[in-house]
Amino acid sequence: MGAGKGTIASYLVKEKGFKHFSVREFLNKELQKRKLRLNRDNLVLVGNELRKKYGPSYISESLYKLARKVGYDSVIESLRTPAEILALKKRAEFYLFAVDADPTVRYQRTLLIKEEIYQIPYDEFIGNEKREMDSKDPNKQNLRKCIEMADYRFENSGEMKNLYKSVDEALKKIKKNK
Repeated sequence: MGAGKGTIASYLVKEKGFKHFSVREFLNKELQKRKLRLNRDNLVLVGNELRKKYGPSYISESLYKLARKVGYDSVIESLRTPAEILALKKRAEFYLFAVDADPTVRYQRTLLIKEEIYQIPYDEFIGNEKREMDSKDPNKQNLRKCIEMADYRFENSGEMKNLYKSVDEALKKIKKNK
């Protein structure tokens, strides 16, 4: 949380013409169907249940199908399990971006977001991160492994212009390799 996933996604949409697909929005719709409150625990719970029921790559493959329908560059934000990534790496022209920042910087950023889901104490923020960082269960989050699988990694503890510059450099490399 607060690393800059949404910032990169917004940049790709506004400046590069990408279409945006979000795991969180996908899960929000499921929470609404189930009449569950939007909070981090419910997002994680429902995501894990869907992966267990339909397969560990269910969410990413569902979003990939939607992205393919639009027929142009798309960004799928917030992949959190290795199986989601492996399923997409089998597809043509998939590149994984990972973004991270110092935990205190990320926490301060989340406090600026005026949504209840982000208004949590620092120890809960760190606890959520620890819970999601490593898991041997293929249906649960394993952010550490996902970051390791990234084609491009961005450190985002500084200014946005530096993040945008790094994203632009990655896009140039991708375009060059096509």
